[in-house]
Amino acid sequence: MIDLQQKGAGLAGYPLLAAQLEALLADERDFIANAAQFSAFLFQELADLNWAGFYLARGEELLLGPFQGKPACVRIPFGRGVCGVAAATRQAQRVEDVRAFAGHIACDSASSSELVIPLQKDGRLVGVLDLDSPKLARFSEEDRIGIERLVEIFLRLSDC
Repeated sequence: MIDLQQKGAGLAGYPLLAAQLEALLADERDFIANAAQFSAFLFQELADLNWAGFYLARGEELLLGPFQGKPACVRIPFGRGVCGVAAATRQAQRVEDVRAFAGHIACDSASSSELVIPLQKDGRLVGVLDLDSPKLARFSEEDRIGIERLVEIFLRLSDC
């Protein structure tokens, strides 16, 4: 497990994760299979996560996709909660304290911080990648940048 929160680690661990993800997804193009692998990979490799997974765009809502962690909310309307806001705005959401986020949806009361990255391919929203942590302020701006790079790899190597 890579602890990217160690002092001075910054983006240093993400090139290694990118190379590992490229190798993991190299021989498969199926979106669902790769999403399952990607969520398991992140859950195993990143410290202090209690949930890692996907919500897939279906009309004006998100539908639960492959994930690692406790059972989760199944449907989230665009604009509601951290995931719904990321989907509606098509912008990453990095929330240091989810209890301070207006309209937060508490699927797991143990979650304290969250990072949500929209998945966009050819100008359309495919879904979002959602990472939750029981640790306050778990996700830095460097994590956002690093995870966005991993999402780019996932989308490039997956048919969707």
